[in-house]
Amino acid sequence: MRFGRTAIKVAEAQARIAPFIHPGDTEQIALADSSGRYLAEDVTATHDVPHFRRSGMDGFAIRAADTRGATRERPVLLEVIETVPCGDVPTTEVATGQATRIMTGAAVPEGADAVVMFEMTDAVEREGKVYTAVKKEIAPGDNVTAIGQEVQKGTMLLEKGRRINAGEAALLATFGYDTLSVYRQPTVAIFATGSELLPVGEAIRPGKIRNSNSYMLANQVENAGGTPYVQQILPDVVDEAEEAIFNALQTADMVITTGGVSVGDYDILVDILAKWDGDVLFNKLMMRPGSPTTVGRWRDTFLFALSGNPGACFVGFELFVRPVIAGMLGKRERELQPFTAILGADFRKPGAFPRYVRGKMSSEDGQVVVRPNGVDKSSITVSIVDADCLIVIPPGGQGVRAGERVTALKLNVVD
Repeated sequence: MRFGRTAIKVAEAQARIAPFIHPGDTEQIALADSSGRYLAEDVTATHDVPHFRRSGMDGFAIRAADTRGATRERPVLLEVIETVPCGDVPTTEVATGQATRIMTGAAVPEGADAVVMFEMTDAVEREGKVYTAVKKEIAPGDNVTAIGQEVQKGTMLLEKGRRINAGEAALLATFGYDTLSVYRQPTVAIFATGSELLPVGEAIRPGKIRNSNSYMLANQVENAGGTPYVQQILPDVVDEAEEAIFNALQTADMVITTGGVSVGDYDILVDILAKWDGDVLFNKLMMRPGSPTTVGRWRDTFLFALSGNPGACFVGFELFVRPVIAGMLGKRERELQPFTAILGADFRKPGAFPRYVRGKMSSEDGQVVVRPNGVDKSSITVSIVDADCLIVIPPGGQGVRAGERVTALKLNVVD
């Protein structure tokens, strides 16, 4: 496996992964704990909204016909027979010549077919009775929300695979869904490999670097909807690394390793995968960065062996791991969504393979413009910060000039 690998296109690699992506297990949780989770069932309206005729204004519930001919100069007097605060139920039907004082959101009494707002009336008292003087003709239905006008019982509200955000939570509460069926968050074991790595809290020293990839990947996993478990750093010792990875394959829903997948003498993942009893879906890609990215399956569990270079590791996750997590959460759209944009700066770095460049979007003169986010080297971490897209630079030629159209993939989309 170390040499003589056959490189395949990114689209083919994604196609090889796709048949093994299936929705995961489900669980019941409380609505209060549902933020960021993904529905495992369709949600329909359990009742009409509103389920009673509702006032849209503070004012008076009336019969619209009683206001015929009303003007400021010649208002119509209607006797006020009742006051209905929001949350109360009217007890008296409105008859001809009568009105009920009503508040926004309150139930409109029987007999009334419109609500006139306070600002269009004056209060009048005669012989111990209270009247409202309506100074304008009101049409039937004005300021009254009919039963089921907003949503009718049985209407599809949210489809399974939908992420629960603030709006979804409000809908679920409105229709009484205090418990929900959601997809269980996939558990992801993350291993960084390499004897050069230091734990984050240790002092830096010659020849060593801190383990940044594990924490970058953990954030990406959470952003995608999974639950990350950062594991110990694995030294460049095949037997030790193999034992740890196989233990994780038996307990986690998927395993990600970073580093050790190239052709160097200490690239231990190559040795592990060469002798394991799982399947290798691919081990070389026509892409930069991350061409040695390798994906395998052991029984029903994915192993993603990503590059140790931070940029390549980041890109590998977005192109291959994120879609699998999305599928396990029941999402219909899995891969990053492409869009067309104008390249805002020259990228004169042609290559034999397509290049996925960390980029930044902006809107200029009504067009979407993308620019590389700093220096494009797979070993550089700072270009990942603030990146919100991957700019796809086609292979060959002289690169791409500023002003030319390019395809880009949108990042950091949580839906």
